[in-house]
Amino acid sequence: MSLEIITSPLLGPLRHGFFTRRGGASSGVFHGLNCGLGSSDMAEAVAINRQRVAAAMEVPGDHLVTVHQVHSPAVVVVEGVLDPVPRADALVTKTPGVAIAVLTADCQPVLLADVAAGVIGAAHAGWRGARDGVLGATVDAMVGLGATRARIKAVIGPTISQRNYEVGPELLEDFMADDPANSRFFTNGAGDRYLFDLPSFGLAQLRTAGVAEAAWTGHCTYGDAERFFSYRRATHAGEADYGRLISAIRL
Repeated sequence: MSLEIITSPLLGPLRHGFFTRRGGASSGVFHGLNCGLGSSDMAEAVAINRQRVAAAMEVPGDHLVTVHQVHSPAVVVVEGVLDPVPRADALVTKTPGVAIAVLTADCQPVLLADVAAGVIGAAHAGWRGARDGVLGATVDAMVGLGATRARIKAVIGPTISQRNYEVGPELLEDFMADDPANSRFFTNGAGDRYLFDLPSFGLAQLRTAGVAEAAWTGHCTYGDAERFFSYRRATHAGEADYGRLISAIRL
């Protein structure tokens, strides 16, 4: 099976993609294109999967650059291969020939670009990282490389949708403590539970950061097991581990 790559016209001429799980070498609960080095999948299968992604991005395998993600607002400026691999959740670069990428399994993968300035970014933004400001920090880092906020376009890829993201009242309280207006990202669920709209929160943060345009592809990771890995779906199914999707962009 060939790779399935979701793209967006907002990112225009740049080679980019939100890769689904289709077309990979992994099996079992990881069946498909699991690109998570931190998973318990066979290392050989993950290496094959990442090489296939690198080939699709038209870069050597070691020029598909990822970081050790820790749900933080930390951003790394990439000029080439990262050695050692830093702990961070976003990457920015103005170096041609390097594909920067993030891994997700319900969290938001966000790809950004100022095509005119030749500056790109990729961010992993779950509720914690998004709340702590990783998206604004990514935009700031892009500006530091010469991008202009009014030219930056950003796309949120497959992520968990509000209808499938049940959370406890403590999360609503924490978000309301930050800003009472954050209540608009929550609706009532069963009992004392709420449903959190992660992609809408991400879009709001991108707009606050001043980007020219921002959009979500509309794909829900939890609701489409054939195409996407999902941490929450795997947890509900009692599975021991889960695959990681990859999203990448290059100049």
